[in-house]
Amino acid sequence: MKGSLSCVGLGMMLGAHVGPRARATIEQADVVFGAVSDPLVELWLQQMHADVRSLQPCYAEGKSRHETYREMVDSMLAEVRAGRQVCGAFYGHPGVFAGVPHKAIAQARAEGFDAHMEPGVSAEDCLYADLGIDPGEFGCQHYEASQFMFYRRRIDPSACLVLWQVGVAGDRTARRFSTEPAYRRLLVERLVEDYPADHVVTLYEAATLPIGAPRMESLPLARLMDAELRMQTTLVVPPAIPMQRDHRMMERIRGLDEQTAAAAA
Repeated sequence: MKGSLSCVGLGMMLGAHVGPRARATIEQADVVFGAVSDPLVELWLQQMHADVRSLQPCYAEGKSRHETYREMVDSMLAEVRAGRQVCGAFYGHPGVFAGVPHKAIAQARAEGFDAHMEPGVSAEDCLYADLGIDPGEFGCQHYEASQFMFYRRRIDPSACLVLWQVGVAGDRTARRFSTEPAYRRLLVERLVEDYPADHVVTLYEAATLPIGAPRMESLPLARLMDAELRMQTTLVVPPAIPMQRDHRMMERIRGLDEQTAAAAA
């Protein structure tokens, strides 16, 4: 039998977010590789399949995450090449801030195997629900925190700004699980180019267990460097100024409306 690969999302909360297609893919696989957020989630995953292999041991302090990700991809592809139906089960959405599923699927397809990604509830989805943010109201900008620091970005302070993995902001090594306050100070210096230092921001972490609650901690931007940050902490910066109407564009649209109305008359 020819092997195949499916990468599915388990959602953020234990048992609450997994969809029927993802569950069926897990149950019907020959082997399941799990990359989950909590040991309890891993135990729950093991109840759905007899052969669940954790990818968490690939991580190690001081070890490059690039090497970790290569090992994860290689582990899954080795079973695919052996002719097995492989499922990679990832917390959240397997395509959001998860390079391994993208790389594994691309490699499997390049080698002629069937490969599929099944979406899941991501931390972004939970963030919108918990914080009451509609990204269509003012717009929403998303960046990985270190990437935001490494490259010049044109920020619109009239829209929401979401910075992911702020706990490792400024890490160039991909070997650390956190960075020191001095790195966050540089991030704050970059942000105050566009936002007041006293602008109230939110530190967010999605709940992963039904008995838990999301972290939604508000504080002035200037205090970010002293806050407790973890790998899963997300920084949410609300709009600081009103949206500015583009009067020239509005006039051009009005002209088109008039032309359309005249043509229809």
